[in-house]
Amino acid sequence: MFDNCLENILVLDLSQYIPGPFATMTLRDLGADVIKVEPPVGDPMRFAFMEGEDGISPLYKQLNAGKSVVKIDLKSTEGKAAFTKLVKKADVLLESFRPGVMGRLGFDHDTLKQMNPKLVHCALSGYGQNGPYAQVAGHDMTYVALTGALSQTGHKDCGPVPIFPPLADHSGAMQAVSSILAALFRRERTGQGAFIDVSLFEAALSWNYLSLTPAAKGKVDACGQGELTGGAAAWYGIYETKDNRHFAFAPIEPKFWQNFCKAVGREDLIARQNEPQPQDDLIATLRDLFKMRTLDEWAALLLPADCCMEPIHSPDAVLTHPHVQARQIAFGDEIRFPAWVDNQPPKARPAMKEVTIESLLE
Repeated sequence: MFDNCLENILVLDLSQYIPGPFATMTLRDLGADVIKVEPPVGDPMRFAFMEGEDGISPLYKQLNAGKSVVKIDLKSTEGKAAFTKLVKKADVLLESFRPGVMGRLGFDHDTLKQMNPKLVHCALSGYGQNGPYAQVAGHDMTYVALTGALSQTGHKDCGPVPIFPPLADHSGAMQAVSSILAALFRRERTGQGAFIDVSLFEAALSWNYLSLTPAAKGKVDACGQGELTGGAAAWYGIYETKDNRHFAFAPIEPKFWQNFCKAVGREDLIARQNEPQPQDDLIATLRDLFKMRTLDEWAALLLPADCCMEPIHSPDAVLTHPHVQARQIAFGDEIRFPAWVDNQPPKARPAMKEVTIESLLE
């Protein structure tokens, strides 16, 4: 299993909400010990989006399972002294403050490096540590807006729509994880620590190469009108059924398109897959066809046909889907590490522990 790969690696997590905690949750899944340092009022994520039976958000518990959570006032003399001791013991420090905040608290990177030359310090921020947007406030949707991705995501009749799950939050988290792992690998060879500047915006920007690379060549699609945004190709889109439900349809390769055409008895459509885009007439033909049956009827016909069709499932239906259950990734409100290792499924995470600074410094 991967849960011992980072054995004896101590991670300090000063982040809040989603991106940083998701990153350190992943490091914890890989075997690191994670101490989440929260201000005296706690991480606002404790009360975000939904309330658990004990008043604490299950989403907060998901992101921080297996971590030791301690509250420290980094503005106080006592808090600074305690945190300094933790820094000297740590291998990794991840924080998500705006640029300059760590310095104002007395823990800029040069100071941290003096405390612990081997420390891997990852600063996870919205727009990075420098540049004209460094101090600009933002959330996932505004970061993604600047990448250009929102201009492509939506429909020509209604315009852009938000991307969900949050793209920048999670791409930024995984960029932090991969960068931290690389820095730890380098440290094994050289003994050298690192300062890593990860931007949520830039992580999402790097994922938008499918739009940015063509744009550099002068090709920019209108909202929802690209091959992979659902408006240009009949063979990649979302269609509505007779009972006003929907399914995703993606027979991109000719063999899958042929399987579809044969399954529905419309072999006359096989040669039309490569019609010039936008394929408005072919899209209209498929829309009329798919409105003739219910979603369950289409699923019974097309799922066995091997043509890249899948009903659009609600989250509650996902949790009971036989494949999800067989893969043992989602159990109730716990979503586990998404990989099997050596033919073994991921393990359940222990609950987070509320601890005192005294217990950590013993």
